[in-house]
Amino acid sequence: MTNLISTCLWFDGKANEAADFYRSVFENSKITSENELTVAFEIGESKFLGLNGGPMFKINPSISFFANCDSVEETDTKWEALSYGGLELMPLNSYPWSERYGFCQDKYGVSWQVMKGDIGGQKIVPALMFTQANAGKAEEAMNFYTTVFPDSRIGSISRYEEGEPDVEGAVKHGQFILGGRNFVAMDSSAAHEFRFNEGVSIVVNCENQEEIDCYWEKFIADGEESMCGWLKDKWGVSWQIVPSNIGELLTDPDRAGRITPVLMQMKKLNIAALESA
Repeated sequence: MTNLISTCLWFDGKANEAADFYRSVFENSKITSENELTVAFEIGESKFLGLNGGPMFKINPSISFFANCDSVEETDTKWEALSYGGLELMPLNSYPWSERYGFCQDKYGVSWQVMKGDIGGQKIVPALMFTQANAGKAEEAMNFYTTVFPDSRIGSISRYEEGEPDVEGAVKHGQFILGGRNFVAMDSSAAHEFRFNEGVSIVVNCENQEEIDCYWEKFIADGEESMCGWLKDKWGVSWQIVPSNIGELLTDPDRAGRITPVLMQMKKLNIAALESA
């Protein structure tokens, strides 16, 4: 299906402000719907949902986003906008993998790897960093994820070599495709204080109950189910397994008040129960 996978960003009351900021930074971007709780927006072909979830979870660099740029000038412009008021994680400079690259957290906490280059022709590419107890497990995760979704495969994998600043053989940069969308995975055994959490979750938009059941069962194997269609896989990555029309159900003024209490009682979502509420 089209747009099988999207991304949810958890904000403490600033989702709408952040979405408007990203719309101003990236060409071919737009806000598609918004209310007090959520804002849906697109950057190129990538779909996002900003959630005003409160202070419970904070976005961290365990899942960042490559912003691929066509020129040094575009890279510099995007870097200036995204890094302003934020935190520099790696300075904008020339590196072996790109003549212009920088890694930063923006003022809303979202991490960006701004780069002159291209990953699969996709403007924005999510990158998963496997840290702490997960360091060294990026390849295992890629192998699993690519068995779960249609139109999925592992692309290239580069590994740390002897003498480089991480464990020899660990994944330095792995590219893979899930449901037709490009992703990156990497290992890091450095002493990071962050790991995967609900601050950034990956949303799987399902056409029917059979798809919800299938994805749910695959991901909770050695994982952990939560409420309202949320779960964590065995590496702690948060996923939302939801019907593709969940946004319409929750914003329908005639039905939202009835659907929301039903949704709040569910772990795995039941489409029939939601639609009949």
